Formats: sequence, C-alpha cells, structure tokens
Amino acid sequence: MLLFRFLRAIVTQGSLTVIDARGQPHKFGTDMPGIRPVKVRLTDPALEWTLGLHPGLFAGEAYMDGTLQMVEGSLYDFVDLITRNIGFSHMGPAGFVQRFGVGVQRFIQQRNPLDRSRRNVAHHYDLSRHFYDLFLDADRQYSCAYFPEPGMSLEAAQDAKKRHIAAKLLLKPGQEVLDVGCGWGGMALTLAKLADVHVTGITLSTEQLAVARERATAAGLSDRVRFELCDYRELPGRFDRIVSVGMFEHVGVPQYPTFFKKVRELLADDGVALLHSIGRAEGPGTTNPWIRKYIFPGGYSPSLSEVTPAIEGAGLWLTDMEVWRLHYAETLRHWRERFLANRDKVLELYDERFCRMWEFYLVGSECAFRHQGHMVFQAQLARDVHALPTARDYMLTDERGMAERQTRAA
Repeated sequence: MLLFRFLRAIVTQGSLTVIDARGQPHKFGTDMPGIRPVKVRLTDPALEWTLGLHPGLFAGEAYMDGTLQMVEGSLYDFVDLITRNIGFSHMGPAGFVQRFGVGVQRFIQQRNPLDRSRRNVAHHYDLSRHFYDLFLDADRQYSCAYFPEPGMSLEAAQDAKKRHIAAKLLLKPGQEVLDVGCGWGGMALTLAKLADVHVTGITLSTEQLAVARERATAAGLSDRVRFELCDYRELPGRFDRIVSVGMFEHVGVPQYPTFFKKVRELLADDGVALLHSIGRAEGPGTTNPWIRKYIFPGGYSPSLSEVTPAIEGAGLWLTDMEVWRLHYAETLRHWRERFLANRDKVLELYDERFCRMWEFYLVGSECAFRHQGHMVFQAQLARDVHALPTARDYMLTDERGMAERQTRAA
C-alpha cells in the first residue's frame, strides 16, 4: 500500500505501528531512547491510499473524523515522531508536486483583496471570546511569547514579549502609535500604560474589536487608546510609531509590496515600525493544505528572502532583525496544555470535531516550530537613517527599565 511504502521510507527515528482497517499491525522504524513508541489505528481502508498520497491534508481530516485513532501514545507523540523524521522534506507525492509552481500557487492561495481578507479573519478570529480565554494568557496575547529565562510562565513570557517590542519602538510620551492587527487590544493597552502614548489599533475582526473597546473603557484608557474596524490599506494619517504583531502572516506574498509601501506612507519622517511575524527557515514554500483549509485560509508564513526585497522596494531601512527559534514552540506547548485541560469546556461551546481540529492545529504547529524550520522574526524599520541610535544598547536599557517599573508597580 502507498501509505506503508511512504512510512517505511521516512520513519528512521523511533517506531510507529499502524493497525489497518482489517486489524493487521504494520511496524515502521525501531524503538529509540527519548522517542515514545506510537501505535495508531485506521478504521477506513481508503486511508491506506489517501494518507500515502497527501498526508499533509488527510491526516488532520482523519483525526477530526475519528478514522485515525490513537492506540498507544498521544496525538502529540504521533505528530512529533512524523515531523521529526520528515524535517524540511515534502510529505508524500502531493507534497513533492507542491514544491513546483510555488509562485502560481501563492498567487491563487494568498491573493487577499479587501473582501477576502475580511472573510479570512472572521473565519478564525470571530469565534466565541470565551473560547480563547480557555488557553491564552489573561491579556489574550495570541502570538509568540518571549522566554529569555527557562521555566517562565506563559503570563511572564507574554509580558516579556510586550516589553521587548516596546523597547525596540523607542517610545516617547505623547507619540501617536498605530497597532496593525491589534487583536483583543492587549499590546495597544500595554504600550499606552508603559510609555504614555496614544494608540490607534485596527482589526478586521468584529469580535476582537468589541472586546478591545470594552477593555479600553474598563482600563480607563479610552482617551488615549482607540480601536477601529479597518484594513491597513484604507487607513489615512501619519504615525510616530507602527507595530504589527501576528498580522503579517495574513497579508500574503502578492500583497507584500503594498503592505510595506503603506507602512512607509503611514510613518512620520523620523518614525519607527516593528514587524513581528512567523517565518520559515527553509526558503519560499506554500502553507500546509490542512492549515490553509481549516485554520488560516489565505495565510502564509514567509521566508526572509521573500520579505526583505519588499522592504527594500518600499524605500525603508531595515534597522534591526532578530530571529526567535524555539520560543513559539514553548508558547504553543503552554496553549496545548491549557486547551487539553479545558477540553470539556471547549466541548460546551463547540462539537467534538471542532475540539479534534484545534488539538491537531496546536500540536501540528508546535511540532513545525520544533522540527520543520518555523521561527519568528522581528524586523525594525525606519524611513530615515538617523531615526534610531546607531547601537542597540538602548533596547536592553529600556527593556530593563520597564521591567523594573512594572515590578515596583506590582
């Protein structure tokens, strides 16, 4: 069978046993210390072909449908074993074909005009606000946390992320700041409190907008922080600082020139922008088909070789670049553990298939950051070469100062 030939070729680290629909076991690989043996059952004979042809799509669907069942080990153990063995390679014949015609595929899959962008955002972010409370931190930071020290809690790491970004923005009291893709408002509210700035946050999610406005009112910051339902392409004005965290993954490669030209247009002459985004280390590619279909339609995590030409083309200075390697894997581990701990509450909001879909998404994403070259990058941008100090020391100084002030306030 196609699936068994595929598994025989790739599983060299650890062992995987597949029980087919007729009840026959098939073992691949050998037991290894540190890699838990995994056993799964397939209840649909068709999976022996479809999983071999296109595992990147059909494995997730089979788990959602309950036709791929865990017998020994967890879903995480299974996906960890597979991604550990595959690494940067393609997954099955369909994955091999996907490596060709990447540019055409990107134009079709990532072309995000205004109406499609709104639909794509609503698909993922307009879920129940109570759902995200079940696995995110209290500030609802739905992006990579920063773990500069081992053993940090999710809350502490998300606070560290916000301070790290604020320090790179070199904020001054009274400045006008734009938050592109503001989510539920946590970053905008934090910047206003940390640096006494005025922040405009924009989002395409009606649910996030409602929550963000409620939070600004509750925090007594409505006079300094406002949130609008707006696409970045439609926004007028000029800003001293621009920050965008976890939004660039929804832009799509065909829109990169437009995005960075708009950033330049919105920045004051001495302005500074900070872009925080997921990226990929293996070079240009395409989004996993299951993720694209069920989780992030129109989404894509770029390689740096796709981003920097658009920055240069817009006439912006790339004044600083930082790459975070395993920070998102740790963030996703926290989210996955919290999601599983609250799975019964998720089931009260949605059905079993939804729970399986989100578990597969969190597990698959964590393993992609551990084994398949996904990372996070922070690009600091400016219009003018003199907009920032010539050495990076100010970032560390400001970051430590903010941490000390927060500690005293607490």
